[in-house]
Amino acid sequence: MNEYRVPELNVQNGVLKSLSFLFEYIGEMGKDYIYAVTPLLEDALMDRDLVHRQTAASAVKHMALGVAGLGCEDALIHLMNYVWPNIFETSPHVINAVMEAIEGMRVALGAAIVLNYCLQGLFHPARKVREVYWKIYNSLYIGAQDALVAAYPVLEDEENNVFCRPELHMFV
Repeated sequence: MNEYRVPELNVQNGVLKSLSFLFEYIGEMGKDYIYAVTPLLEDALMDRDLVHRQTAASAVKHMALGVAGLGCEDALIHLMNYVWPNIFETSPHVINAVMEAIEGMRVALGAAIVLNYCLQGLFHPARKVREVYWKIYNSLYIGAQDALVAAYPVLEDEENNVFCRPELHMFV
């Protein structure tokens, strides 16, 4: 982690790549390192260099999948706030890495939290923005449609339509 301070892009990319592989292979033991690595990943996710953001998103994905259910949700939400602005990137590799990081966050944080990030843009006036958000929502729906039911808003019943979910209210 100390080598990341060297102001050379290749060195920083190497550090990020090694962190990505590290979190991929240590799995649950990443819980011990997540708080130490978070500031480094913050910096990388804000960097101007596309490769920095791509590799950092990959590291976040592996980290999120490794620490799912281990009580590190605060750090993951903090990192999600840095991953999310990269959804509008145009590079296919960065888009893929960011989408995978969001999928990892879905597993670690739950579909309802990711849905709260996603709802803001589903009905945006700009088509390009809507397309990105609908792509995220569709992958969220494919991956966890049962978990989304509890996160949907409560609607009033209409004359011909009943929107109440009494089975859900028994458990909530």
